[in-house]
Amino acid sequence: MLRIFTGDNRVQAQTEIAKLLGPDYEVIEGANLLPSDLPSIFKGGTLFANKRHILIRDLSENKPVFEKLPDYTDTPHEVIIQELKLDKRSATYKAIKDQVEIKDFALSKNPNFRQVFDIYKVAKTNGTKAVQILSGLKAEEDPIMFFGLIISQAIKDYEQHQGTKEKRVLKELARVDLQMKSTQIDSWLLVESFLLRLSVILNN
Repeated sequence: MLRIFTGDNRVQAQTEIAKLLGPDYEVIEGANLLPSDLPSIFKGGTLFANKRHILIRDLSENKPVFEKLPDYTDTPHEVIIQELKLDKRSATYKAIKDQVEIKDFALSKNPNFRQVFDIYKVAKTNGTKAVQILSGLKAEEDPIMFFGLIISQAIKDYEQHQGTKEKRVLKELARVDLQMKSTQIDSWLLVESFLLRLSVILNN
């Protein structure tokens, strides 16, 4: 079965990907593919299993390959193509939209800005209290959006003070951001861990 996931909510999409493909799936970067690779991906088996579980990232950015996708919508494998955005005007989209499951994972557009900044302020002196306040918001907010607002506040602090403390915070935020993008660690767990460490980072 072929599915296409779109949208900028990486955490929600990744949760669904893990649920559908299981813990051990192949990851293929769409930019590296040639049209000649598609038969083996969508039709071929392996030495160990007839049914494969595959995640293909950003295939639409590889136009010569993406244009061939309508020929492979009946794949016997479990395949998910993950895209940030799809051009619904394209001939490929029109050809596949009624043949595959297309699901959008969009970030919330209305985060509670005031509460995000209040939590960041509290965390500067009391990380445990900040995490307690956060627990009441997690069901309503997206962790990626929330973390982006924390970064915005940290940048404002640096612009105002230009101090070594503020530099350390930005460096730590960059490290956490990389973890969010490159690991499967729960994003809320990473946010909470940062809030708990913030007062230590500022006072070292």
